[in-house]
Amino acid sequence: MIDIRPFASLGHADHGWLNARHHFSFADYHDPSRMGWGAIRVWNDDEIAGKSGFPPHPHSDMEIITYVRTGAITHQDSIGNQGRTGTGDVQVMSAGTGVRHSEFNLEDEKTTLFQIWISTDKPGATPSWGAMQFPKDERAGSFVNLASGYEEGSDALKINSAARVMGATLKTGEEAELQLDPSRHVYLVALKGAIEVNGVRAEPRDGVAITGENALTVRALEEAEIVLVEAR
Repeated sequence: MIDIRPFASLGHADHGWLNARHHFSFADYHDPSRMGWGAIRVWNDDEIAGKSGFPPHPHSDMEIITYVRTGAITHQDSIGNQGRTGTGDVQVMSAGTGVRHSEFNLEDEKTTLFQIWISTDKPGATPSWGAMQFPKDERAGSFVNLASGYEEGSDALKINSAARVMGATLKTGEEAELQLDPSRHVYLVALKGAIEVNGVRAEPRDGVAITGENALTVRALEEAEIVLVEAR
């Protein structure tokens, strides 16, 4: 099953400093048919104005992944971590027993990002945070792991969930393939470029919800950059 969630159908909240689109029910946006996708609970498409951001607030027992599309985000938390994550790079926070954190755009220009929450498989774990650069030429033409919870020895950031976050960049006409367990849930978004997913067209920033498929072929109709999550 491949279900296209058009960008125009997503939940929307404009707070001035934050312009957010919600792929799943979040905050004041509630859609009983979009409460999550398997263990994927949140996928927010955020635009954060310069010199603004999320003040300190708490989380627990959630794996929170941030993929920066443009600009940069600066993280600070109650367990002593601080770092700046730039365009195309990824940060991961495992909230575990509880952590307070802030996420600020300290730049002059707007920052755009995907914020993804995945349910943890290890409630009560020690909180942690990490960030890593992923040069786009290393994921050209194929999917590579950005964050993973079940592949030992991987260079990907570690999360406490049997899930993986992947990225790919494709030239026009190029294809990337991925073998799947049909019982798993996959959700992907092309942050730029129209694509075909197993022959079904999706526009930039549409959500593509997938389950029951043994394999995935993503074809770029235009130069594309893709983020994909595979989870239970």
